[in-house]
Amino acid sequence: IIELFQKCHLDHPIGKFFGECTELKTKLDRCFREEKAVKRKANFEEGKQRMERLQALRKEMAGRSEENL
Repeated sequence: IIELFQKCHLDHPIGKFFGECTELKTKLDRCFREEKAVKRKANFEEGKQRMERLQALRKEMAGRSEENL
């Protein structure tokens, strides 16, 4: 889609200002939005797992400090 959009701009240097490439731009925007949603979900899951590991580590460290008292 990116290549088609760039080609459209090259093929229609004036028309691009009057909506000649709008349909491709809409498809491109939709594709980027979907890609961003997938990445956002993956980052959220990764962050959630990281927080769970951190909380487990904190519990373990707290248990160790109680044993040393």
